[in-house]
Amino acid sequence: MDFELTDDHRMVRDTARDFARREIAPRAAELDKSETWPSGIVKQMAELGFLGMAIPTEFGGAGLDTFAYALVMEEISAACASCGVIMSVNNSLFCDPVYKFGTDAQKQEVLTPTASGITLGCFGLTEPMSGSDAQTMVTGATKVPGGWLLNGAKNWITNGPHADHIIVFAITDRSGSKVKHTAFLVQKGAAGFTQNARDHKLGIRAAHSCTVFFQDCFVADTAVVGNVGEGFKVAMATLDGGRIGIACQALGIARAALEAATAYAKERKSFGKPIAEHQAIQFMLADMATQLDAARLLTWRAAWMKDAHMRHSTESAQAKLYASEACTRIAHKALQIFGGYGYSTEYPVERHYRDARITEIYEGTSEIQRIVIAASLLRA
Repeated sequence: MDFELTDDHRMVRDTARDFARREIAPRAAELDKSETWPSGIVKQMAELGFLGMAIPTEFGGAGLDTFAYALVMEEISAACASCGVIMSVNNSLFCDPVYKFGTDAQKQEVLTPTASGITLGCFGLTEPMSGSDAQTMVTGATKVPGGWLLNGAKNWITNGPHADHIIVFAITDRSGSKVKHTAFLVQKGAAGFTQNARDHKLGIRAAHSCTVFFQDCFVADTAVVGNVGEGFKVAMATLDGGRIGIACQALGIARAALEAATAYAKERKSFGKPIAEHQAIQFMLADMATQLDAARLLTWRAAWMKDAHMRHSTESAQAKLYASEACTRIAHKALQIFGGYGYSTEYPVERHYRDARITEIYEGTSEIQRIVIAASLLRA
């Protein structure tokens, strides 16, 4: 792969950076504090083509590639991690699977308005008692004439309170040694589809999530995404790309924390000189910068492989694992450099510290990433 950005990639990155610094960063602290959904920013991201970046223009997208998406995700997340994950879910977890596995009608009727940002999508896999182990999923769909009756619940659904459609994964066959899942497109407002009030969280507080419920919710045959019984394939392919998005979110959070810590170290004085002149601080900054660059290179490799239509499950897992854990370490050190002020809401590092932690959990915990990576090693 070539580490030199093309003119197009540089232009997209610079556009996102300018937008993020001008429109998002000044509002990030207040959005976090008030837990306010950033509707205006979401609308602006749609206008810039950031909500369906790798979807062809014929289906409402920007017609760019995963690498461009990775660059933009880092910039948006550096300004506000909540805005970053809203963008990530719509791109990676909704638009991407509908484009890859959806029917022509689904692409025209659902993907096109979602990729253009007219509507919003979300992804329903995790359940109250079923996360990484899809075999323990409870939500099921029973075949009826013309469609399916969906029953169950999904939780931690990012974008859920505001989304127009959700991709739901349900068990449709329990007859074999392993259950079979199917993916369905469900429209908000469908009979039998309800949701709880939004969740209140440690971080990414402006990116609303909720639990959704299905009680004899009728879903037509035309709403099946991919083939019946192959929902697990749809979910795993989706998460491979989604992990790139979360790795990019981690890059953005970590970079913001490093930049804040570096600037503060030059200003704060102790023992008669800026703390940046103390070797203890220099070593922390050096480690933070090195880990950030290593995480970025792993993430760029995964994005490049996805664009090259290469299998990238292991590489995406490595990128997500390392970037998320590096993000937590970098945010931790940034707060330490700020000292007592880092613990105050007056400065942004406490927000970065809180936002960082979720990147090790959603779209596959660090432990799941290690299982994926180890499995690939042991198959070789």
